[in-house]
Amino acid sequence: MSTWRRLHVTLRAAHGSLLSSRRLTQRDTRLCLCRSLSTGSHLRQDFFKDLEAQLAAMRQKAADALPGSSWSPLEINRNLPPERADIVIVGGGVVGWSVAYWLKKKERVRGGVKVVVVEKDPTYSQASTVLSAGGIRQQFSLPENIHLSLASADFMRNINEHLGVPNEDIVDLQFNQSGYLFLASEEVAHIMEDNYSTQRYAGAKVSLLSSTQLKEKFPWINTDGVVLASYGLENEGWFDPWTLLNAFRRKAISMGVVQCCGEVTGFKHSTIAMPTVDGEQVDLHRIKSVKVQMPNSLEYQLVECAIVVNAAGAFSGKLVEMLGVGFGPKDTFAGIPLPVEPRKRYVYVVHCPDGPGLDTPFLVDYSGVYFRREGLGGNYIAGMSPEEAEEPDTSNLEVDHQFFEDKIWPRLAHRVPAFEKLKVTSSWAGFYDYNTFDQNGIIGIHPLINNMYFATGFSGHGLQHSPAVGRAVAELILDGNFTTLDLSGFGFRRILAEEPMLERNIV
Repeated sequence: MSTWRRLHVTLRAAHGSLLSSRRLTQRDTRLCLCRSLSTGSHLRQDFFKDLEAQLAAMRQKAADALPGSSWSPLEINRNLPPERADIVIVGGGVVGWSVAYWLKKKERVRGGVKVVVVEKDPTYSQASTVLSAGGIRQQFSLPENIHLSLASADFMRNINEHLGVPNEDIVDLQFNQSGYLFLASEEVAHIMEDNYSTQRYAGAKVSLLSSTQLKEKFPWINTDGVVLASYGLENEGWFDPWTLLNAFRRKAISMGVVQCCGEVTGFKHSTIAMPTVDGEQVDLHRIKSVKVQMPNSLEYQLVECAIVVNAAGAFSGKLVEMLGVGFGPKDTFAGIPLPVEPRKRYVYVVHCPDGPGLDTPFLVDYSGVYFRREGLGGNYIAGMSPEEAEEPDTSNLEVDHQFFEDKIWPRLAHRVPAFEKLKVTSSWAGFYDYNTFDQNGIIGIHPLINNMYFATGFSGHGLQHSPAVGRAVAELILDGNFTTLDLSGFGFRRILAEEPMLERNIV
């Protein structure tokens, strides 16, 4: 009975406040009407429209306060990820979405594998994928990298067979197969010859050019100091990174992958202490759920999962640190961190009306500088990796224009004299997911986290290898081993064993 009395009092109070508001509004109306008579009918009409809107809002507010209303002081965030998933992929760059696509492609029953991709930057304004130079090449020194490139190039040539979506626009990668052209001085010519033999044996179409042959084929090059060149004949060039990323994402979503905008800020996990053969005690972790923090909000969601894929690129090391790995005593398993960190790289867009023409390859000079054509009309992009001691600050993506003036332009102009008259028109900076151990990708499971798989640390060639890497990770998860390309050498165990797989052709 007392409940009904309180409800009755509440309703009377609400009704009384509404009536008093109406009486107050009527007095104000008379005053405003007197003023509006002297200012014309237009202001009078505006006044009544505003008055009616205010009254309607008050009526709605009163109705919402009544019992049985659907009104709630807490909004339901419809962008929350699901509470459960089979696989959570952390990182919605091109590698993460490639893994998602291949997982759905390989699932034996439609809808049998529930996959969630978490990306903290939905605009991709700082994503390594879209801030890269967009190159693809087979001219590596390791057979594994060459095979990854060959498989990825084949995927890109037939991209609509893989990533086409019915009733949607076809995928146009703008794949320009103008090749890569590496230049070697006398000091490094023997390395180029060794790489050439490896590349040819792996199936890459590459040719070696003498200094004279180089000048005949590309007369705009100054061959001073060049004794040998390596030129890719097919499956090399550049493409649009954003188109590849969006194609993977669109296809994966059409296959049932859930996209989530948020940041992974922690894990719930279990830990078991296990002895090694050397008698060392190590903690083995198993992730039970992923904490996803929603953007611009205090709200978060715990996503229970069986497997986590670490495809967070330059910031993938932070995910491992959340589990305490890398903070143990030195010279122990627990004290070995994931050796991946962000390294900032600059890309400059230049205009040179008299520069090289349509046959321009992606040129990489032995000095470290590179450039390629960007569309038509005398536009090019250029860049260069700094020396280890000159690595720039990674707390921002600001561009150092002096770096171009001091380091890049003199080398460009020396190799291509027409670039003496170039003009920088724009620039940007992006992050490499740089593997400080051996500058190669880390693919596979972590020995101390038995349900976290890595796809990171590619040090600048993750974009071009993403189609083949995604397939390899999906094979590991669903088949238990690599079935197409044997990439076991890129596992984390080489880091534990201190056996680097050094790639000599890093740009």
